Amino acid sequence: MSGHPLPRRRGVLLPMVPLVLGAALAGVAAPPAGAQVVVRADLLHTVSGEPIENAVVIAGADGTIEWVGPAGEATLPDGVEVLEAAVVTPGLVDAHSVVGLSGALNSNVGAVRDQDQLDTSAPIQPELRAVDAYDATEMLVEWVRLHGVTTLHTGHGPGALISGQTMIVKTRGRSVAETTLVPARMLAATLGNAVSANFDSPGTSSKGVAMLRGALFAAQAYGERMRAAAADDAGGAPPPPDLTSEVLGRVLEGELSLLVTADRATDIAAALRLQAEFGFDLVLDSAAEAYLLLDEIRAAGVPVLVHPPMSRVRNGSFETAARLAEAGIPFAIQTGFEGYVPKTRVLLWEAAIAAANGLGPERALEAVTLGAARILGVDDRVGSIEVGKDADLVLFDGDPFEYTSHVCGVIIEAEVQTRECR
Repeated sequence: MSGHPLPRRRGVLLPMVPLVLGAALAGVAAPPAGAQVVVRADLLHTVSGEPIENAVVIAGADGTIEWVGPAGEATLPDGVEVLEAAVVTPGLVDAHSVVGLSGALNSNVGAVRDQDQLDTSAPIQPELRAVDAYDATEMLVEWVRLHGVTTLHTGHGPGALISGQTMIVKTRGRSVAETTLVPARMLAATLGNAVSANFDSPGTSSKGVAMLRGALFAAQAYGERMRAAAADDAGGAPPPPDLTSEVLGRVLEGELSLLVTADRATDIAAALRLQAEFGFDLVLDSAAEAYLLLDEIRAAGVPVLVHPPMSRVRNGSFETAARLAEAGIPFAIQTGFEGYVPKTRVLLWEAAIAAANGLGPERALEAVTLGAARILGVDDRVGSIEVGKDADLVLFDGDPFEYTSHVCGVIIEAEVQTRECR
């Protein structure tokens, strides 16, 4: 974004424009078959490469990007809708949220109950699946989409030693089947005071780590008994089903990452020790005091889903994202969990604060697009504007990180979701 003057435009979407720009855009590229929508941008941020001025993106009927490049090299297919914007970015990727399990009404009583992100009946419940609670029609899903979020890593929230599983969805569709990219991606865990606030046990940080370690040891033993039974020529009986150990076994086998919410340096260090002891794939969440353990986090090769810069977290800093970037630690910016209405934050605004506090606009944009997609393991589909990836695009009337700019269009898999400036 720096170095590129950004024109200001309002009402930037042009519905159902036939091929009136053919002469201006005539060039060398052959028109892709079945193209569904064309987007023209004064400035296009691919994220995976350099920004392109006066650019065109052609999305196909299969929902993927079929062509991207300078307008002068494009040939538009006949009769395809053309949308225009001052600036276009990839669809934003929220690296961690509870939206869809946590609803906008913030109610847990009576006829209206929309807070399913945390069950406080037991501190360790890895068997709780996000897909069994996610509501694709929740108004917060539409709300974050209107602010440019097209991919969402959501599920059970912080506040329990293990609160349940997370999933990755697109912010469109009316059912779990329509919206889900990855039905189970991580297992959400929490270390520190947030657990003792919800449960009598553990009441201290060391007790929490001990309980989590005990659950992992039990999962190891369960897996060994299952393997022994399977290899027993005499047909030895396997142990009774144990959902807790089965899911934790998936963590130990690397099928699921363990997402550990930990803000104090002591709790972050405890998470790193557990990772070194058991060898699971660890992702640090929130990590307010990560700047005190940069060398240790980098040495462990652990990525960080850093807290929203404006969140009210103990010892949080507007500069944490910049410090992680300078240390060479993979990170992404998230909206996280809020205990008050509306239970989420605006990802774009949080990234803008990080950009203004040392991260810079290019790295901030990557932190909510390709950087997040890489940590989540979905960068083959989302996070950048490249041929073959999902046609998830956000259209702006100015610099995305300028507070007077607006999201004026959202496209998910080549389908226009909204055309209204917000």
